[in-house]
Order: sequence, then structure tokens, then C-alpha cells
Amino acid sequence: MSHDSALPVAATGQRTTPEPLYGGTGTGRRVTVRDIAAAKARGEKWPMLTAYDALTAGIFDRAGIPVLLVGDSAAMVVYGHGTTIPVTVDDLIPLTAAVVRGTSRALVVADLPFGSYQASPGAALTAAVRFLKETGAHAVKLEGGQRVAHQVEELVAAGIPVMAHLGLTPQSVNAFGGYRVQGRGEDGERLLHDAKALQTAGAFAVVLECVPTALAARVTEALTIPTIGIGAGPSCDAQVLVWQDMAGLSPRTARFVKKYADLASILGQAATAFAEDVISGAFPDEDHSYR
Repeated sequence: MSHDSALPVAATGQRTTPEPLYGGTGTGRRVTVRDIAAAKARGEKWPMLTAYDALTAGIFDRAGIPVLLVGDSAAMVVYGHGTTIPVTVDDLIPLTAAVVRGTSRALVVADLPFGSYQASPGAALTAAVRFLKETGAHAVKLEGGQRVAHQVEELVAAGIPVMAHLGLTPQSVNAFGGYRVQGRGEDGERLLHDAKALQTAGAFAVVLECVPTALAARVTEALTIPTIGIGAGPSCDAQVLVWQDMAGLSPRTARFVKKYADLASILGQAATAFAEDVISGAFPDEDHSYR
């Protein structure tokens, strides 16, 4: 998409300055894949976070985060599993619906969990349709390169926007032998080939997870769709983090995570203060009781 074609046109017929993806509030509508394509054309970087409930999603939405991902990372940060593999479509649907209900501007992307799309394009379509119809999600995400290109084509042909995911694809952790950097050496050429194949299949963006900075820069330069980095260096068009990692709630995080708060300590202190007030009789006091 060219920069000019992405510019909104006012009622007078004059082109107006496009609203930035991050922090924009003037359109009164949801962010769309068209807006994301226009941001790539402008060279504008933007943030993405995960979300799994209405209240947190609403905070991020009001903060101007343009894209929220209801990730299969919910398997770990919501349901307490050790990997993303156990989570199901039925597990993610109520979380996705809550995020959609809690937001008004962000484009909400639903992760297709392990086992819901690998078997065939038809299986992928069935799972994706459930997310769009039952939750109101605006797009879906799936993992893999050339091997899932037909799934991407099927979904895009049905009118479902698809975000792709390459590099360290957590659903394949058993095949990788653990959480390791991907795309070194000859594997880098394969990843670049996969990224181009996914773009050709119709993906509107591609997540690059745990790949060398130089490779991520090459992929970003080679594609007309935006790249979204997570442990992929600064050259990607966008960056995403799991919000519990970003906010210091997760007990262990990867090297690429920067903690912007210490919510674990804040919540622990609040719980301790509440408990001490209850034990001492200081809570509830007259201000927090009914006459």
C-alpha cells in the first residue's frame, strides 16, 4: 500500500494528516489492518501488548496501545501451565471476548492455539471463524512458515486478517529442544524465505521472536508488511511483550524483556497491608461501613 492511498480523505475532499497508530484517539473507530499497513509505509513504529481480561485491556486501550494480542501465552500466565501447548480454543474464547468488550480502539488479535490449525486449511478456518463470531476478534495469529501458507491463504480468502509468527514459535518448543534463538546461519535464509511466503499468502504482519538482530533487520527491509519483534532487536516495525513480563508480574522472564514496573512487589505490599488491617481491626473502619 502506498503512503498516499492510506491517507484518509476529509468530507471536503482534502487529504488529512493520518492519525498515528500509538496514542491516536480522534477517529472514533477501531484500528484496522489498513492503518497498520499505512504505518509501515510511513516508517512509524508502534507497540503491541498481550491482554487476557477486560480491565487490563481497557487500561492498555486508553493508553493508546493500537494492537492487543490475546496470546496462547495465557496457558502460562493465566492457567499456570509450563508451555503454551495445553491451552485450547475453548480456553481462549472467553478471554478474547473479554478483551474485545473491554476495548474500543485497539485491534484485537486472537492466537490460534496448538492443534487448532496445523491439520489443514479447513481446520484453521473452523477455529478462526469461532474466534471472529464468538468473541468479536478482528484478526487471528498462527505460527509457522511455508508449511502454513495454505492455511493463511484460506483464512485471507475468507476475509479473516492473519498475523504470522516466525523464529522461536513456542508451540514448537518440543521440536526445537527448548527456548532457543532461531535463524542463525543457513536457518536465517529459510526464515527470510518463510517470511516472504507468508506475505505472498496474505498475512498482514509477521511476529519475529528470538531471532538475531541483523536477520530481523533484513526481513523488515525485505517485506512490505510490518514485522513485530519480540527478542528480535530494534529494527522491527513494532515491538510486543507479554504484559505480565513487561509489568514485572512474572517471576522469570527472558533476556529480551524489559520490566517497566514492579507489580509483583506492589500487589504483595497491598495484600500484606490489607491482611494487617484485618487482623488489627483497622479495616473495615467507619468510612468503609454502612450506617
